[in-house]
Amino acid sequence: MSRVVGIDPGTKSFDFFGLADDCDEIILDVSMPTSRIGADPESVIDLLKDVCPDLIVGPSGYGVPVKNIRDITPTDIFLMSLVLKDDKKSILGMRRLIEILGKHSLPVCFIPGVIHLPTVPSFRKINRIDMGTPDKLCSCALAIRDQATRRRIDYDQTSLILLEIGFAHTAAIAVDAGAVVDGIGGSSGGIGFLSMGAMDSELAYLLRGFPKEFMTGRGARTLAGSENAIAPEEIAHNSDVWLALMDGAVRNVLALTAATVPDEILLSGRLSKIPELQAELTRRLATVAPVRPVEGFHGVKIAKESAQGAALIASGLAHGRYENLVATMRIGDACGTVLDYVPSKYVNLTDFIDTG
Repeated sequence: MSRVVGIDPGTKSFDFFGLADDCDEIILDVSMPTSRIGADPESVIDLLKDVCPDLIVGPSGYGVPVKNIRDITPTDIFLMSLVLKDDKKSILGMRRLIEILGKHSLPVCFIPGVIHLPTVPSFRKINRIDMGTPDKLCSCALAIRDQATRRRIDYDQTSLILLEIGFAHTAAIAVDAGAVVDGIGGSSGGIGFLSMGAMDSELAYLLRGFPKEFMTGRGARTLAGSENAIAPEEIAHNSDVWLALMDGAVRNVLALTAATVPDEILLSGRLSKIPELQAELTRRLATVAPVRPVEGFHGVKIAKESAQGAALIASGLAHGRYENLVATMRIGDACGTVLDYVPSKYVNLTDFIDTG
């Protein structure tokens, strides 16, 4: 029996989900504000130690091929964060949390994003970085389990597009025969609640340079005229913002139909629970495939889909109950870096990495 934990490093909260995977018994179902963990990363240690995990899938940022925490290097830290070395504000949180998890000798590993997977054809990766971060891949693993369970089919018979509308980003992943074949990440598709989504390259040129925070702004909340006051549930009352968010999500799905013809479109993420949003997406995407929410583990009360999916992947990597799921997705065969498909003359890692 494997005891495993998945961590979802969300913009608003960190979710922790644990399984005793021989019987899908939930052993951990907790959420903590991201601001609290940023201020006190040690606060997660007792929480994790108390469940005696055999393996933890940790916060992997943009992802690396499966790697144990003891083997993580400064290069890996950069590749997971994609934060330049002079931007200390953005990188210290992730680095500090990884250091603390390692200091306590917790059995943590880090996992890939969509771009690392060998099941995604290389021609789809050209000039791409964010095709879906590891947390989105985790939600996708849960979606594959969901469809396979509901339809009583093998993992390699699943066919779907996962549309995740989270607190910050909107993203989508295409699955064919149980394998991820394409993806659109939060920084390369439609706008999110916080994120601006894909940027016109002419705008990027005119900006010349901009901070990381610029990419996580200009989303629905900003467009609604408020940086803090408006809640996600209120966007249905702002027509332009609502239409922009809906249109971006629908376009993400339609773009991925070039890679697969899905049997279903599955919804995940914090905003996907908003009834008006769910109903509108169901109506607008009905001509593509049936739309429904991802169903997680029975009895889960708090942890979001990505934390549950991270526990599934941890189970598979630990040779537990979901080993076949992880093998079908070929997560263990991931390779390369998120920068392999962008022009190398602009990507000199020694210019980016702080080895101090």
